[in-house]
Amino acid sequence: MLSSFHFRPSQLEILRYCGGKMGIAAVPGSGKTFTLSALAAEIIARGLLAEDQEVLIVTLVNSAVENFETRIRSFFPDRIQVLYKYRVRTLHGLAHDIVRERPALAGLDERFQILDEREAGFILKGAVQAWLTAHGSLLEDYLDPELEPPKRDRVLREEWPDLLYEIALAFIRSAKDARLEPDDLRHLLERTGLPLPLAEMGTAIYADYQRALRYRGAVDFDDLVRLACHVLESDPEYLARLQYRFPYILEDEAQDSSRLQEEILRLLAGHGNWVRVGDPNQAIYETFTTANPAFLRNFLSSEADQCRELPVSGRSQPLILELANFLIDWTNQAHPAEACRDALSPPYIRPTDPDDPQPNPPFDLEAVQILTKKYTPDKEIQVVVASLKKWLPSHPDWTVAILTPRNTRGFEVVEALKKENIPTVELISSTDETRRAAGALGNLLAYLSDPGNPSKLALAYQVWRRDWRKDKTQHGLYRHVAEHLRKLKQVESYLNPLSFSTNEVAAEEEEVAQELEAFRQKVRFWQDAVLLPIDQLILTLAQDLFTEPSDLALAHKLALVLKQTAESHSDWRLPELSDELVLIARNERRFLGFSNSDSGFDPEAHRGKVVVATIHKSKGLEWDRVYLISVNNYDFPSLQPSDRYIAEKWFVRSRLNLQAEALAQLRTLLFPNEFGWYEEGHATLESRIEYVRERLRLLYVGITRAKRELIITWNSGRQGDLLPALPLRALAGWLQRYKHKR
Repeated sequence: MLSSFHFRPSQLEILRYCGGKMGIAAVPGSGKTFTLSALAAEIIARGLLAEDQEVLIVTLVNSAVENFETRIRSFFPDRIQVLYKYRVRTLHGLAHDIVRERPALAGLDERFQILDEREAGFILKGAVQAWLTAHGSLLEDYLDPELEPPKRDRVLREEWPDLLYEIALAFIRSAKDARLEPDDLRHLLERTGLPLPLAEMGTAIYADYQRALRYRGAVDFDDLVRLACHVLESDPEYLARLQYRFPYILEDEAQDSSRLQEEILRLLAGHGNWVRVGDPNQAIYETFTTANPAFLRNFLSSEADQCRELPVSGRSQPLILELANFLIDWTNQAHPAEACRDALSPPYIRPTDPDDPQPNPPFDLEAVQILTKKYTPDKEIQVVVASLKKWLPSHPDWTVAILTPRNTRGFEVVEALKKENIPTVELISSTDETRRAAGALGNLLAYLSDPGNPSKLALAYQVWRRDWRKDKTQHGLYRHVAEHLRKLKQVESYLNPLSFSTNEVAAEEEEVAQELEAFRQKVRFWQDAVLLPIDQLILTLAQDLFTEPSDLALAHKLALVLKQTAESHSDWRLPELSDELVLIARNERRFLGFSNSDSGFDPEAHRGKVVVATIHKSKGLEWDRVYLISVNNYDFPSLQPSDRYIAEKWFVRSRLNLQAEALAQLRTLLFPNEFGWYEEGHATLESRIEYVRERLRLLYVGITRAKRELIITWNSGRQGDLLPALPLRALAGWLQRYKHKR
């Protein structure tokens, strides 16, 4: 059945699997999805399943589900052969199946609902704000005492709530991964008797958050996993039925599993047939999440009956493979922080054999460049854009990407590319079009929720006439009218046709008067529409703002989001709903728009265009040419005295990482004998180590996205005081020596 497919020797060894626990370490581009799909097909073809049994394949994201299903079917000329013989699920999808079958055991009504990240975020934000209102001063001791009063007030108003939200989110996720309810934590706090203010805050917000979920008859994604584990442990008969139904369990992306996710699969694999595939070197999601590559490493070293490797990759040209392998060696042998030396580990990436049907791109010594020259952030982008303008015309059929460490840097790159009219595709948290549409609508709602504010009225005008900003013939009028509106003493007088007269504008400004009258009529129309339901109001405003079909379609999606939000928050009015659009516009609220990143992104569909992505979003993808930018000691620190860390906020005393400190206080409650009594600051230092380790893996992932050409740059930051990351210097030195030898 599989004889018509070409398999590498390492893949054939895996396909000989007959049962037991097998761990597979797979390097980037080694075809692990293809191999795991082939193994599922092989199990089915051998007739190892009874009529009512299936192979269970568990993966990380929704886009991989369809990919697996398509690949497994491709091995069977007659699809009837494979019908109902396999099941592909994300871990959360599997947990949902389990809980939905036995909701009573999970303490849920049969009609329970699952909240997505956005709605769960609303509820948690409300719980944080409620805690701040009641206990706002309890944690102010963590603020830097040197903050001047105006700065302190601004931090408490603008920065503090967001930080406490992030702390609460990490705390609640970890508590749920430990399968602890708020009452359990309260009991532990009382028994311990120690002053653990971050744990006390986390527990209080957790309790409020869970009450809100129960009121809605809902659970979040973390609850699903926790409750699925509880159901399996509470009903041995049900567990036995699932074990019989799924006699073989194949797990993809196992490096990103959490302790509780691993426990669910261990329960289901009570028969012992469990195959786990992953690459600990690509574990880039664990910072302040419950994922940890140590779980897969432990499985490979102590639990698996069989360990295999997929070390051969046809993705990249040999020089790029050697660069990635050198990063492993440098990390293991020469990283200045010994605690970080195991962040990366073998297997090394091996190129394909000469007869491989998917050979590596040809070796090209000049196709890998590491630019050690110091650039400002703006200059770095200018250099990359200039390089692309020169390169793109002669490579119309190639794929190319610019990979950034953070979303904000990606937005700056997109803006620069569009100014040069370079075809661009965004693969970041939200697209530029989504942010602009949300921002425009949000500004109109902001005015309608505060109709007497002249500044907001002027901003509404600028949104309405935003196309005039770059129109030389209209720009003067645009600026003059906006300034006139901003200086209005009585907005009501302007809007009232009985009290406003264009005669109030000087005769030589007749054009301004006509524009003021046109805008007055438009505003009165909008004000009449305020009585409509929020979704209809959004669509009404959109008709006056947008003409492009894509913008109007985005407005429809935004209208649906706000409708759902209004239904979930019956007490919200225009100010709160306006704030929601502002959060989407700032990329602080997850909104997918028409991005296909969650449903599977295909770089091949965007040849001749520049894809801008974060390195996190690029995982699992590949491009002919890759620019890897901002590789400095802020985005990729190495525990050096000059390094800074993104989680250590400038306004927190002693630069404490409060998320790390909160989780350390939680661990003290859970494991006092193992971790000892809590000591402030120790967790911050430990979190630096974990962050450095994660960033080494992130750099490895970025390098291994490139197939033929790779360019790496760094910048000195907004203050001009950043340095090239230590791994960048090491890679540049190795490359220079390598080229010199050649």
